[in-house]
Amino acid sequence: MLVRFWGTRGSLAVAQAAGSIRSKIARALVAAKGRHFADEADAAAFVEDELDFATGGTYGGATTCIEIEATAGDGSFIVCDFGTGSREFGISAFARMAAGHARVFNVFMSHLHWDHIGGFPFFGPAFDPGSTIVIHSGHADVEQAFRRQQDEISFPVAFDWLRAKIEFRVLAAGETYRIGGLDVEVMEQQHSHKSYGYRFTDSAGKVAVFSTDSEHKIESMEGEADVANFFREADLVICDTMYSLADAVSMKEDWGHSSNIVAIDICHEARAKRLALFHHEPIYSDDDIQRMHQESIRYEELTRRDDSLEVLCAYDGLEVRL
Repeated sequence: MLVRFWGTRGSLAVAQAAGSIRSKIARALVAAKGRHFADEADAAAFVEDELDFATGGTYGGATTCIEIEATAGDGSFIVCDFGTGSREFGISAFARMAAGHARVFNVFMSHLHWDHIGGFPFFGPAFDPGSTIVIHSGHADVEQAFRRQQDEISFPVAFDWLRAKIEFRVLAAGETYRIGGLDVEVMEQQHSHKSYGYRFTDSAGKVAVFSTDSEHKIESMEGEADVANFFREADLVICDTMYSLADAVSMKEDWGHSSNIVAIDICHEARAKRLALFHHEPIYSDDDIQRMHQESIRYEELTRRDDSLEVLCAYDGLEVRL
């Protein structure tokens, strides 16, 4: 199983400002200490090997979109959410379809807020008459949400002008489905208008969990046994860690999101193997996100039980093979 991250920000798509780019370049020049580089490849090796990620790269600014490439699936694309990252995913999908990939998309929606559906009007395969897009959701009003964002007052291309065959299927929490060659379990989560988590198991027994926009409170962790069971022994848990613990328990309590600390606690309880910090706060800089990642690794080490939990920090373009 291969998991690709096309969009990892939460709430609002963001772009690097000019000042941020200048700061990265300045830090890189200081770190180079007057070194001469023979060519761009030599300089790129320096960036890769000697600069921290926040200086030499970026966590990105596209909102939620995840692709799961299953071992021995049915050949369809498996996607989680249509955030703005789905535009880049659509470009990649077109290239692969031209090489013979099936033109079928099974898409699993966490929920219907703008940051999770806003990429759909720019999703190229929706305009392809040879493509089939099946949108799965726990929400009975999923079709209404997708159509409404393409009303003329909001967008110039009406939903009915799209050329692909588009279907909507409502899934029930607590059930397991066989979709795209995967076993898919569905969990209802705590969020405004509800959200849904998905547990994907492929034929090789590899498990990826997609659980974003869900609030888990540190003062009521005894009520999270069902979540720990859903995460049980997963090879990868992609979890909403939008806030630091301080933000989650003070200014942003009841905003429908969780912290890195709570995610690690639940993953430890579940004996999960990897955690990907996800749905990054849009006001956090790359330095802020990197700092949270480092703090998360340290917290995992301090609270580790028997098995270690690898803590990754998702960024646009990350690929994780399970």
